[in-house]
Amino acid sequence: MMSRSYTNLLDLASGNFPVMGQRKRLPRVMTVPGVISELDDDQANSVTSDVPSSIVQDRVIIVANQLPVKAKRRPDNKGWSFSWDEDSLLLQLKDGLPDDMEVLYVGSLRVDVDSNEQDDVSQVLLDRFKCVPAFLPQDILSKFYHGFCKQQLWPLFHYMLPFSANHGGRFDRSLWEAYVSANKIFSQRVIEVLNPEDDYVWIHDYHLMVLPTFLRRRFNRLRMGFFLHSPFPSSEIYRTLPVREEILKALLNSDLIGFHTFDYARHFLSCCSRMLGLEYQSKRGYIGLEYYGRTVGIKIMPVGVHMGQIESVLRFADKEWRVEELKQQYEGKTVLLGVDDMDIFKGVNLKLLAMEQMLTQHPKWQGRAVLVQIANPARGSGRDLEVIQAEIQASCKRINENFGQPGYEPIVFIDRPVSLSEKAAFYTIAECVVVTAVRDGMNLIPYEYIVSRQGVSGSESGSESSGPKKSMLVVSEFIGCSPSLSGAIRVNPWNVEATAEAMNEAISMADAEKQLRHEKHYRYVSTHDVAYWSKSFFQDMERSCKDHFRRWCWGIGLSFGFRVVALDPNFRKLSIDSIVSAYSRAKNRAILLDYDGTVMPQTSINKTPSEDVILILNTLCSDPRNTVFVVSGRGRDSLGKWFSPCNRLGIAAEHGYFLRWSVNEEWEICGQSNDFGWIQMAEPVMKLYTEATDGSYIEAKESALVWHHQDADPGFGSSQAKEMLDHLESVLANEPVAVKSGQFIVEVKPQVPLICQLHFCFHTCILHECNFLILITSIVVQNL
Repeated sequence: MMSRSYTNLLDLASGNFPVMGQRKRLPRVMTVPGVISELDDDQANSVTSDVPSSIVQDRVIIVANQLPVKAKRRPDNKGWSFSWDEDSLLLQLKDGLPDDMEVLYVGSLRVDVDSNEQDDVSQVLLDRFKCVPAFLPQDILSKFYHGFCKQQLWPLFHYMLPFSANHGGRFDRSLWEAYVSANKIFSQRVIEVLNPEDDYVWIHDYHLMVLPTFLRRRFNRLRMGFFLHSPFPSSEIYRTLPVREEILKALLNSDLIGFHTFDYARHFLSCCSRMLGLEYQSKRGYIGLEYYGRTVGIKIMPVGVHMGQIESVLRFADKEWRVEELKQQYEGKTVLLGVDDMDIFKGVNLKLLAMEQMLTQHPKWQGRAVLVQIANPARGSGRDLEVIQAEIQASCKRINENFGQPGYEPIVFIDRPVSLSEKAAFYTIAECVVVTAVRDGMNLIPYEYIVSRQGVSGSESGSESSGPKKSMLVVSEFIGCSPSLSGAIRVNPWNVEATAEAMNEAISMADAEKQLRHEKHYRYVSTHDVAYWSKSFFQDMERSCKDHFRRWCWGIGLSFGFRVVALDPNFRKLSIDSIVSAYSRAKNRAILLDYDGTVMPQTSINKTPSEDVILILNTLCSDPRNTVFVVSGRGRDSLGKWFSPCNRLGIAAEHGYFLRWSVNEEWEICGQSNDFGWIQMAEPVMKLYTEATDGSYIEAKESALVWHHQDADPGFGSSQAKEMLDHLESVLANEPVAVKSGQFIVEVKPQVPLICQLHFCFHTCILHECNFLILITSIVVQNL
């Protein structure tokens, strides 16, 4: 296959110049499958205008799998009754947005609405709640949510691989297709209400990870953010997903991507590096990924609790749930509390085993310590969940039989829905909350507990409202809130013995120490609530999108390979008419061609030029007004051999250190020095790193040494390259050489000759990222 670069050269050599007026013109953003052969400069064809709308008020459209609305049938079975879901994070985050900002919600309902009712329901929700429901057909809904989301993404993001068909489930292409179809339906509902020049779109969680591509294909300057509420796994886990690149590329169509913790963000960045070859940069505290001219921001900010909601519940906790009765029920007992979803990743049974171990190792707590475990209803289903439920029931029965006494049960298992008010009552009487999830995105239970133990001023429902407040936490190190709780006792939940000792330490600790830890936690939780989180994310989204309407944008690519190429407004694409005109007028022309990636495709294994390439170059060289040079980092022996049929072709080998004007002339040395004593100093250093870096090797040229690490581990190779660069710069500080790093290389070479500097200067400034370099000038090449 002939590369694009020298098909253009063939046109140039034959004089068959394309006419601008006859080019196929396509819009910048492709909304249907097609092939983009040229980029169109016609501003009128852009989907979005370069000039912002005159509408002053911004609006944010929040998109999530489910709307923050409760729906139920009316008693007479005629129509629906709707109300806000006060526990929904989507509703709570409004507190952090500007007061004058309008908020729209797009998502699905938890109930099945008949098709003949959908229009009426949509109108009611839009008028009364500013909600736009996305109705998914039952076949798509089942495969989308219970299939791909719960059987593929949820287990994988929590580090569970499908080692067998019964363990997690094999990848099913039909489930992926349903996931894509569901995301497309969500995008259609967003587009119905979207003003692309004035609205912000904020997408939430793993259910809608490919939605950014559907929206970006239609509106290339749309201001869009995404926040992932689940963990993001390490690259070693994520790379097992068959559609790994499709999801990564879709997320990168956002302007800002948010994560709870640095670990999750680091894993995502590692995946982008290993699978897409993208490296992130950090500047003034902001992390960004350069992606086709756009900077995709990475936000690290854990979500918080809604302080007002919890405090409101606490004010009425005595009325809705009799706290005093709980205190009497557990009088003389030390209560440890667990609140978890019934999920295979919550580590509930590990917690029970730790409680059993604590009672065994510390008999003083027998008859005194009680673990109250609240199990929220399961959101998923499957054999794994059934197995863990049976295991939990067996553990509860065994522990209560072994350590129970008349009037005392060490395990109180509550397996039913529990309201926030009821949980607040349990928080109030608990001396310690224990969270032993083996993997969890955030988990706000410790935050709720801390606020509940602080209580509300003037309310009797708070814990020890007349005295100092205290609380203790035993938390798994594998949950998102763990890094922010520096006063908690962090445990590895798999280590049952260590968890048992942590539980004993937590309830045995002196009150003064408990108070100090509680005060530290409360200061953080009260100042980093859900409003703080949403305000911080939205401010970063504004910053990430501030240049949208000041840049040239083109949408290119098909399917999930679609991306937006963004260029500075000062960028001017070379006009073929201008090139042709200058080429025709010039009396003398210098044509400088890079070899790898220009004359020959970068991905080609066989680097020997084909007969077509030789023919093209000979045709260009046959014009007496042309001086044609191949400029390459390759050695003069291979280049001289490959281009021996080209009599008038000039070659600049090893980036211009060796120069030959034609096949009949001798090689010239253009370097500033012929002293290569520095090789004796540089080579041992490179060998040291080569031995320590599997997959790396040294390329010895006549004038340079190059260390390659493209076949090494990306992260380790890059780290070793940076360290080697510093090492070589120190060792060769007084030598007449340059030490430089490039794409997967570290190179030591003499000072760069002028012709090489000109080549790369013109290549970067005039035709950055183009398929070939052609420099046309009326000055003869000798005068350069």
